[in-house]
Amino acid sequence: MKTSYYIPVLVFAISLCACKKNFLDVVPDNVATLDNAFTMRTEAEKYLATCYSYLPNDGDPVTNVAFLGGDEFWLAYPALSLTADNWNVARGNQNVVDPYVNIWDGYDNGRFKYKSMFTGIRTCNTFLENVSDLTKIPDLTIDERTRWIGEVMFLKAYFHFLLMRQYGPIPIMDKNIPVTAPLEQTKVKRQPVDTVVDYISNLMDSAVTRLPVSLLTPSTELGRITIAIAKSMKARVLVYGASPLFNGNTDYSNFKDKDGVQLISTAYSEEKWKRAADAAADAIKACEQAGIFLYKFNNTTGFPLTDGTITQMSVRNAVCEKWNQEWIWANSNSSTWQLQYSSMAHIDPNNTGNSSIYGTLGPTMQVVKQFYTKNGVPITEDRTLDYSSPHELRTATHDERYNIVEGYRTARLNYDREPRYYADLGFDGGTWYMQNSPSHTDENTWSAQLKLGQFGAGVAVTITTFYPKKLVNWKFAYQNDNSSHIEDYPFPTMRLADLYLLYAEAANEANGPSADVYKYLNLIRDRAGLPTVQNSWTNFSNNPGAYLTKDGLRNIIRNERNIEMSFEGSRFWDLRRWKLAATLLNTNVTGYDRSGTFEHPELFYIPTTYYTMRFVVPRDYLWPIRESNLPINENLVQNPGW
Repeated sequence: MKTSYYIPVLVFAISLCACKKNFLDVVPDNVATLDNAFTMRTEAEKYLATCYSYLPNDGDPVTNVAFLGGDEFWLAYPALSLTADNWNVARGNQNVVDPYVNIWDGYDNGRFKYKSMFTGIRTCNTFLENVSDLTKIPDLTIDERTRWIGEVMFLKAYFHFLLMRQYGPIPIMDKNIPVTAPLEQTKVKRQPVDTVVDYISNLMDSAVTRLPVSLLTPSTELGRITIAIAKSMKARVLVYGASPLFNGNTDYSNFKDKDGVQLISTAYSEEKWKRAADAAADAIKACEQAGIFLYKFNNTTGFPLTDGTITQMSVRNAVCEKWNQEWIWANSNSSTWQLQYSSMAHIDPNNTGNSSIYGTLGPTMQVVKQFYTKNGVPITEDRTLDYSSPHELRTATHDERYNIVEGYRTARLNYDREPRYYADLGFDGGTWYMQNSPSHTDENTWSAQLKLGQFGAGVAVTITTFYPKKLVNWKFAYQNDNSSHIEDYPFPTMRLADLYLLYAEAANEANGPSADVYKYLNLIRDRAGLPTVQNSWTNFSNNPGAYLTKDGLRNIIRNERNIEMSFEGSRFWDLRRWKLAATLLNTNVTGYDRSGTFEHPELFYIPTTYYTMRFVVPRDYLWPIRESNLPINENLVQNPGW
């Protein structure tokens, strides 16, 4: 959906209101324009598109904080350092004067750079107020009016969630405050997180009653809200609200507003997990009704592929194949072309100098190590495979040729790993199957050969020497004229595997291990070519009973989520809601040494530290509100530590 011409009016309103009152609360002062917007269906539809336009571009690696704001990727300094504001979060440069990735008011690095979610909410409120008035838009049918209201109710709730996820307690903006309102009425207060969660959940419930089961005309409506989307995102909201960050977090015992109201609950509630599990189960049913199911690759190339490659393509294309059957929701405004050229390696020996792509996103060693062995357990737990010397060189055998180039010397770390390792990661010596495979099969196909002096060194190699292969559509192709074909796809906001994992997590926290929890974990593992949780831990783990206890299964579910959702922007938020960031983001960022040459591969495989991360507790769990907002509204309180 395209952004309508109302955006400049809204931007002007933000800057005007910021000078007069707290910018959150004032209706755009352009009554004539707004009146015209709701006189006929075609104009109202443009305003509906404006509401959608506030959805963030989650496919942009330099604005989506979840890509570069944590430990999943690293860049070569100073590459992109001037434009990648999200990387400044990971590097410990966040501040209260001019916060990075500021979605509160959108102001970043001296200008309004990000979409203000409060402005988006205000736009939604204006839409709902006018479209709910049956005397307006006479050529709009009741059914379409009802659906549009449901869509914008959802968007309004979702924008509140994005703010809550980042800032914790926030003001609830259920209705716009008129420009004629007394100044004191505009000085809104932050509401407790539990209140915000309830508000978002209830608003999404209201939206569901107005939304279609599936898109009425998919060819023109891709990305618009359905029942399955609303129910699935409600489950995500409730899981977030039930997680340790907001459920019984005593670190925030002194976090209160100026009236002494506790803003984050310090008392643990298991009921929150039960509510989240019920919501996720309901969402799964809605997805089934809408024909959403786990993606499986259908080999239509006409060329033979091994079962292992088909499994890997099922994992890769679940993310990259446009509008596939696993996607619950993707934002059609979210483009991934930059994400792909930042993720691609030089795998074509005939295009070693092609500068149309510049692979910069380097998965870190801590993320590389989290993938399972081929037996479906962590490398630190597999009692049948030895990873005590993970960086020692080994030569790939003929039987390993579909994952690693036969006869190639690479690190022990790259051998005997699960299919998702080879599907998601590009690494030195690893094969890289694409639709335009030079052999037309997965044998003797493209590969990444990355040491200095090899064709893969090309223009550049990522700082860690690993690549997020998962994010590159398999139809990517280098062209001989120093260009490349990139098959753009909208970045998926929610896919079914994500929902299954949310359900498994919530159900385990609510009731402990159960057949239902194992069912949804094993559906994901089966698609990934792995044995069941029960089989893997019983037969291969040095902790065989882990899956039988709530604590043990919690760790397994978190591991499964970190792997299945790797490079999709999930880990950044999961580490925060699980309260694990204090441990995992106070470590070294490591990878291999890309200055090593092919004559001396042992020098390439030297673990190298690029940065020592620093995460301050509890300060860094929540974003700072830009300090210039606080004097405007003295009822706002700053987040702890800022």
